Amino acid sequence: MAIRHRGPRRLAAALAAALVLGAVPPGLADDPGCVLVKKVFRQNERLGRGVNVLGYDPAWKDWRKARFQEKYFRLIKEAGFNHVRINLHPFRDEALGANHAIAPIWFEMLDRALRQALAARLAVILDLHEFQAMGENPAGNKARFLAVWRQIAEHCREAPDTVFFEILNEPNKKLTPEVWNRLLGEALAIIRRSNPGRTVIVGPTSWNNINDLDKLNLPEEDRNLIVTVHYYSPFPFTHQGAAWAGQHKTGVPWNATESERQAIEKDFDKAQDWSRRHGRPIYLGEFGVYDKAETASRVRWTSFVTRQAEERGWSWAWWQFDGDFVLYDVRQDRWVEPILRALVPSAATKHVPGRSGEKPD
Repeated sequence: MAIRHRGPRRLAAALAAALVLGAVPPGLADDPGCVLVKKVFRQNERLGRGVNVLGYDPAWKDWRKARFQEKYFRLIKEAGFNHVRINLHPFRDEALGANHAIAPIWFEMLDRALRQALAARLAVILDLHEFQAMGENPAGNKARFLAVWRQIAEHCREAPDTVFFEILNEPNKKLTPEVWNRLLGEALAIIRRSNPGRTVIVGPTSWNNINDLDKLNLPEEDRNLIVTVHYYSPFPFTHQGAAWAGQHKTGVPWNATESERQAIEKDFDKAQDWSRRHGRPIYLGEFGVYDKAETASRVRWTSFVTRQAEERGWSWAWWQFDGDFVLYDVRQDRWVEPILRALVPSAATKHVPGRSGEKPD
């Protein structure tokens, strides 16, 4: 089904403008490396609009118990999204055996998800989401972290170039910039042995914080890298009512006032400036509002953040398909229409069963 939407054109135009206005650093314009810079920006354009899926699903231990169904990949594509970011938890899912070997049943689920997503014509990011274990004890978990990437990279070496690897979600705590830069370099070297042409995504410390971009050290010779940032500001608004995040207060509005909009623009301009100086594309890998916020404010914030990302030529992925930051109500088998429309204003949903609704009961 053809999707009529101005988003891809706007994204492509912004990408072209970014390249013209200085995304390619001075001195690289006449260098062979410039071709690689342009290529990775085009890869980022292919990602376009996305959504996070499958992170906290029982499917990883038994795919027959999956909460996320195959049809959702098709619905995501039909609604106007271009990719899914699949959150992988091999540590937590008890997928590792002796010598950190990944269990066959885990790879069976990974293959199933990849096959179904690609069949729906979605690009896929394989995101290693073990940020808690790695943040708490990077030294103690280093061996299995590198072993996991060695196995995933080898297993997926023949995957098409619409499959991307993300080294680690939200490095934090004991993953200081110094520790993280060293570790990401080791992981990237392992990936490159079996996947020399794979586009890899990597982000800064402090939970992929824009303010830590200048602390991120990437190998200059590797231009096939996309840099990810996450955005949940202002936190008391986006996480209101989330006791697990220490946010108990609710009823916090976001009214799109001039000062509220300027705060977001300032943050995004900072990331865009970094992107231009370093010739690295930006992927907004997570953003969202906890569903305890009132719908009108969620819509205003979501629409503003999404359009700001697109105007700068960034790809993006909403957190998340179902769950606390819900975009699709699995119980009612329907999209949360106001949030979907804020993300993709002309989303096509005619094949979605059931009626539309603002949020799950």
